[in-house]
Amino acid sequence: MMIRNRNTSFLFGGNAPYIEEQYEAYLTDPNTVSDEWRGYFDALQGVPAVDGSDVGDVAHAPVVSRFVALAKQPRAAGRSETDVRSFARKQLAVQALISAYRMVGTRNARLDPLRWTAPVPVPELNPSYYDLSHADMNTKFDKSDTHFSDEDTTLAQTVQALSETYCGTLGAEFMHLADSTQRSWWQMRLESSRAKATLDTGDKLHILERLTAAEGLEKYLHARFVGQKRFSLEGGESLIVLLDELVAYGATKGVKSSILGMAHRGRLNVLVNIVGKPPAALFDEFEGKTAHLLPAGDVKYHKGFTGLLPTATGPAEVTLAFNPSHLEIVNPVVEGIARARADVLGQGASAVLPVEIHGDSAISGQGIVMETMSLSNTRGYGTGGTIHVVVNNQVGFTTSHPQDVRSSFYCTDIAKMIEAPILHVNGDDPEAVIAATRLAIDFRTTFQKSVVIDLVCFRRHGHQEQDTPNITQPMMYRSIAGHPGIRALYAQKLVDEGIATTEDVEKYVHDYRERLDAAQTAEKQNAADKNSEEVSWPQLLDGNVGRITYAPPLPDLVQKLALNITSVPEQFSLHPLVGKVMSARREMAEGKRALDWGMAEHLAFASLLSAGIDVRLSGQDSERGTFSHRHAVLHDQKRSTRGEGTYIPLDNVSDGQGRFSVTNSILSESAVLGFEYGYSIVRQNALVLWEAQFGDFANGAQVVIDNFLSAGAAKWGQHSGVTMLLPHGQDGQGPEHASARLERYLQLCAQDNMRVCQPTTPAQIFHLLRLQAVAQDRVPLIVMTPKSLLRHPEAISSLEDLATGRFNEILAETPTKEQASKVDRVILCSGKVYFELLDRRRKAKKDNIALIRVEQLYPFPEQQIAAELERYPNLKSVVWCQEESKNQGAWNFVLEPLLEVVKAPAALRYVGPEATASTAPGYASMHVARQEKFLHAAIEE
Repeated sequence: MMIRNRNTSFLFGGNAPYIEEQYEAYLTDPNTVSDEWRGYFDALQGVPAVDGSDVGDVAHAPVVSRFVALAKQPRAAGRSETDVRSFARKQLAVQALISAYRMVGTRNARLDPLRWTAPVPVPELNPSYYDLSHADMNTKFDKSDTHFSDEDTTLAQTVQALSETYCGTLGAEFMHLADSTQRSWWQMRLESSRAKATLDTGDKLHILERLTAAEGLEKYLHARFVGQKRFSLEGGESLIVLLDELVAYGATKGVKSSILGMAHRGRLNVLVNIVGKPPAALFDEFEGKTAHLLPAGDVKYHKGFTGLLPTATGPAEVTLAFNPSHLEIVNPVVEGIARARADVLGQGASAVLPVEIHGDSAISGQGIVMETMSLSNTRGYGTGGTIHVVVNNQVGFTTSHPQDVRSSFYCTDIAKMIEAPILHVNGDDPEAVIAATRLAIDFRTTFQKSVVIDLVCFRRHGHQEQDTPNITQPMMYRSIAGHPGIRALYAQKLVDEGIATTEDVEKYVHDYRERLDAAQTAEKQNAADKNSEEVSWPQLLDGNVGRITYAPPLPDLVQKLALNITSVPEQFSLHPLVGKVMSARREMAEGKRALDWGMAEHLAFASLLSAGIDVRLSGQDSERGTFSHRHAVLHDQKRSTRGEGTYIPLDNVSDGQGRFSVTNSILSESAVLGFEYGYSIVRQNALVLWEAQFGDFANGAQVVIDNFLSAGAAKWGQHSGVTMLLPHGQDGQGPEHASARLERYLQLCAQDNMRVCQPTTPAQIFHLLRLQAVAQDRVPLIVMTPKSLLRHPEAISSLEDLATGRFNEILAETPTKEQASKVDRVILCSGKVYFELLDRRRKAKKDNIALIRVEQLYPFPEQQIAAELERYPNLKSVVWCQEESKNQGAWNFVLEPLLEVVKAPAALRYVGPEATASTAPGYASMHVARQEKFLHAAIEE
C-alpha cells in the first residue's frame, strides 16, 4: 500500500522531524546539507508528485505559513497560534487524503458483482490515518486542487465526493501517468461528474434492449443446441453494452471502422449482436451446413465477420478478426489490420479503432500481450491508441486464486508499462460501463493513447457449458447460483425509476425471441453460401485489387531506377563503409559492376514502387540489414539532431510512386509478424515483408506461423501475401545462427497454402519479390535468404538478368550432348551449398557430375526436375545434398516426390550431415570438419 511501511521506515517515526528539517534546508540551499543527504534528495526530484503535477518540491515552511495566514483570517478569529498551526497541518493532511483516493481509491471500489470475497481494508482512505478526527469532519478545508465544486466544503462532504468518484462501481487508475496534463484530464473528468455518465430515458432503454439481446441469444442457443459448446457470455452480458457504446460513441468522435479481436468467450454473442452476423448463418454452423465452404473450416467460436452496426451518426463498420484457440495471439493481427485500414482510409490513425478483448487470466499470463502493447507508441506500428477490454470472469478455466494466476494486484497491471489509464467497472452496473466507455473514447481521441477497461463480471457456466465448475470453485458458484442476472437487475432498476414497466421489459424479451425464431423458420435465401467466410471477410479493403501477368521491367527502366536509388544529396556525409557500398551500387547502375544481393533487392522494391505498388518492410535491424547489406536508410554522419539527417533512396524513385516503409521493429518476433500478417490481409496490393534478424529466431513467432500464415486460408478463407525473409545457412556461427528451420515450413506445406523458396542469385530474388507482389494467388512467401552469399563473388547478376526472364524454380546447367553423356551422377541441392559443391567439383575436376539448384521447394518443381534428369542418358545416381542435418532441412520433405521422379536404373541417395539434436555445431572447427565430410562424400566418393 501507499503508506503501509510508514511506521517502520527510517523516513518516518521519530526521525521525521530531523529529516524534514534537512529537506527544508536542501530546498533552500542544497549545499547546506551533507553529500549523502544531497544525493538522496537529488534523486527525489525525478519522482512524479503524488498530486499529479510536475512542479518541483518547495519548502514546507512557506506552505505552512500560508495556511497559518489563511487560518488567521477573520473566520479564525480567537484562535491561538497553536490552533492556527494545527489547522494548517490538517489542511496538508486533507491534501494527502485526496491524493490517496486518486491513487488507491479503486481498491475500495464496489467492483465485484458476486461480492464473494471480503474487501481488503485500505487504511490510507480513512481520515484518521492522517490524524483527522471525527470533529474535523464538519470543518471546511480548502480543496482548490479538486473539481467537485467551487466552494470550500466540509471534510465529510469532501470524503463523500471522493468516495463517490473513486470508490463506486467505477474505479480509475491514472496516477501512474507521467504526463501531468493527462493526470489532470482524468481528475477533471472523473471528479466533475462523480464518475457517472449523463443518460436520458432513451439511453437507458437502449441499454436494456442490448442486455436483453445478449442474454436472449445465450438462452436461445442453450435451449436449441443442447450440449454444444458455445463459450457463453452469461454473467458478462455488459460486454455487449460496452462494445455497442464503443462503436456508437466512437462514431461521433470520427471513428469510421472498429477492428475487434477476442478469444472464444462471448464471441458468438459479439458476432450476432455487435458485428451483425445473421443468426441464420450462425444456426447453420451449429447444424453443420457450412462444412463444404472451405478446405478445412473452423469451429464457430473462432470465426470472424465484418458488418455494419447502426448508430445515431449512421452505419459504422465493425470487423471481428478470426482467432485460433491461442487466446491472445490475435492482438497484433488486430493492430496490423487497424494500421492498414487507416492507411487505406487516409484519415489518420484515429479513424480506425482497434479493440482487444482479453480474459483476466490471459492478459496477465500471455507474453504476446506485453509484446503487442510495446508496439502501441512506436512509429512503425502505432494505431492511435487501442481500447483494451478485459472480460474479467475472476476465474481462468479452473483457477481463480490470485496467487495462482498472477503476481500483480490487478490482472491489468501489465498495461501500466505503456502508461495506459485503467478503468475498473462492475459489470452489474451497465450505466457505469457506459461511463467508462465514453471516458476511454474521449481520452483516446484527445491523447491518441490506449485505455484499459476492466469489466468485472462472472462466468455463469464452467469453461464451457458441459463443465462442472463448482468442483473447484464451490464458493464462487454458490454466489453465482443466487445471482438473478444483469438484465433482470437493470430491468428492475428501470421499473423502480418509472422508466419502464414490467410489460415493457417482457416485450423486449419477447421481441428478441421472435427475431431468433424468425431466423430459424424463415427461408434463409441460401444464407450459408451468401455469408461464407470468403464473403464475410473484407478481402478487398484495399480497393480493387487487380492482378497482372508477371513480366520483367523494361531495360531502360531498370537502369533509370538503378541510377535514381544510387543518388545521394550533396553535402550528405556518409559513413566511409556506407560510402563504399553506395559507390559500388552506382557502378552497378552504370553497368560497370555486377549486381549483388542488396542492389537487386533495392531494384525489386524500386520497380514496384515506380508502378504505384506500396512496399512495407519491417524487422529487427531491417533498415541497415543484420549483415549490413541493405542500407535502406542512410545516415548523415554530421547530423546534430536526433531524428534528422536521414535519407531514404527508395522514397525518391519516381513521381507518383508507391509508399515505401522500412521499420526497425521492437525486439519481438511474434507480435511483429502477427502485425504484418494483419496488415497484409488488408493491403493486398502491397508487398508486405517481415525479416528475421536470423532465421533461427522466427520460431519465437511459431504460433502465428502455424495458425495464421499456414492455415488461415484453409480455416477461414483469409488470404495473406506476407513475405518472410529468413537468413539461413551453415556458416560456422553456431546454433541459433545457422538454421531458419526450413523443415518446419515444409512440414506445414499442403494444399498450395504457401510458397517456400531459397534463391541463390540477385536476379532470382529480384524476380521472386516482384512475382509475389503481383501474383494471382495470395499466399505467404517464405524465403530462406543468404548470409555469406550476400557478398559471394559468384552470387551475382547483371542488369540484363533483371530486365529479362523470370523467377526459375530450378537452376540447372546446360551441357552439350557430349557433356551430358559423361554424367552419371546428378546432385540436387538448395541454397549456398551449391557454391561449395561447385568449387569442390572444379578442384576435383569431376566432369561426370551435374548440379541442379532447387530454388523453390514448395510447390515442389517435380516436372522441371524430371525434365532435367532426362538430359543425362547414362545417369546412375541422383544425390540430394544438404548442409543441414539429415533430420532437418529439406530431405524428409523432398524424399517422397524425388522417389517418383528418379527412374531406374538411377538410384536416389542422401548425402549430408547425420541427424543431430542441435541445428549446428558450436565450434568453427567442428563445422569445418562436418562440411568437409559431406562435400567429400558428394563429389569424391
